[in-house]
Amino acid sequence: MIFHHSRRVFLFGSLHARELDLRPDPELLYISAMFHDAGLSIPFSDTRQRFELDGADHARKFLLDRGFPESAAEVVWRAIALHTTPGIPGRMDPEVAATNYGVLTDAVGWGLDRLQGGQLDEIVAAHPRGDFKKEFLQAFVDGLEDRPDTTYGTVNADVLEHFVPGFRRTSMVERVMDAPWPR
Repeated sequence: MIFHHSRRVFLFGSLHARELDLRPDPELLYISAMFHDAGLSIPFSDTRQRFELDGADHARKFLLDRGFPESAAEVVWRAIALHTTPGIPGRMDPEVAATNYGVLTDAVGWGLDRLQGGQLDEIVAAHPRGDFKKEFLQAFVDGLEDRPDTTYGTVNADVLEHFVPGFRRTSMVERVMDAPWPR
């Protein structure tokens, strides 16, 4: 499921980039798309940081180990680290924006109306969605339920709040009020 999702993210991101006259490096966009959810899976999810950072760190190492320049690794790192952050990726590097657009299209249908029907059908035929909604959300639950504090300030808290009985997010107000300052 994650493989097909990641491939669709690359393809949708590429189409949106073309439509918006962005010019991402296709290889960096592909790597960003393929690694963007790696942090939800073992062995990449064994730290206590946001899953996006797990995937970003792994992709950076992957690129540097293969001789890519640090600047390329940093672009991919940003694309993955920010792919669930609303509003910011679209103002960054073309690879960062296109990865986010691809994720938004595949996960929540953003921009589907701007894609040509034949392209959409071809992508989904090659990379079927299956029971994507259910399986995708379950992958988030499985990847995050043992590290719920990493969901603070992200859309990921929404998934745990919906699916994990008893999960309750700590709000920003509670964090400020409970800070060790006298007032």
